[in-house]
Amino acid sequence: MLPAYNTTNMEMTLAIMDAFEANGMPGVVQIAPTNVRLTGYDLIAGAVRAAARRYTVPMALHLDHGKTLDDVRLAVEAGFTSVMIDGASLPFEENVRFSRRAVDFCHTQGVSVEAELGAIRGKEDDHVSEADSRTDPSQVAEFVERTGCDLLAVSIGNVHGLEEEPHIDLDHLARIAAVCPCPLVLHGGSGIDHATIAAMAEHGMVKVNIASDLRRAFISAVHDAQEENPREVNLAAVLMRARRAVTEVARSTQLAINGISNEASNSNAAA
Repeated sequence: MLPAYNTTNMEMTLAIMDAFEANGMPGVVQIAPTNVRLTGYDLIAGAVRAAARRYTVPMALHLDHGKTLDDVRLAVEAGFTSVMIDGASLPFEENVRFSRRAVDFCHTQGVSVEAELGAIRGKEDDHVSEADSRTDPSQVAEFVERTGCDLLAVSIGNVHGLEEEPHIDLDHLARIAAVCPCPLVLHGGSGIDHATIAAMAEHGMVKVNIASDLRRAFISAVHDAQEENPREVNLAAVLMRARRAVTEVARSTQLAINGISNEASNSNAAA
């Protein structure tokens, strides 16, 4: 299963890429428009392309939660390799039309599209959603056929952020997988037991989005540095510490959701 880790800045981006390389496993670097505002689409895409030359494992750059067609267009023009169009809050027919427009544009550019059916509760950056509309299996096949999406993000009790507790329904996922003609995506992977995420692979889940766990590691590392030395002004050292903290979390998470222990990974790397 591919982890898709949300980035915000250069240090987090490199930390995520460091983790993929250290594990020798491919993955996805992704960013939402709410975080793109710090850099712009061109800068983050250019940074990922330049950094990728240092690594050997395949890595993709994905737009997470594109809320407008302009978000999608700007990401594609900047060189993102895949996008998500988020019309989950819309009524079914509007979601179909909205997602189809994104697919029609992206497919002419050779870019794959993830769409979403079913709203997810929780806090995603500045956006707070109280909706909890689990994906309706009876709508899945029609939605995928009419939109032409390449992947489908689903709501099965997952939540965004760490302020609410997820309640994953694997039986509901199995019902969706039985009728869905494309691979599935899990949003809100932070806070979900890794064994539960790994079990989803049996039901067509190929990508899991994780943001809050990495952000918490970054912020905690900076906080700890400040606590240890309130007079610290070596920003590079503090940011390198945060980068290592994010890499550690990303590495262990990627291994865990694929059912690989850290010991086994280290043994393979040594061999």
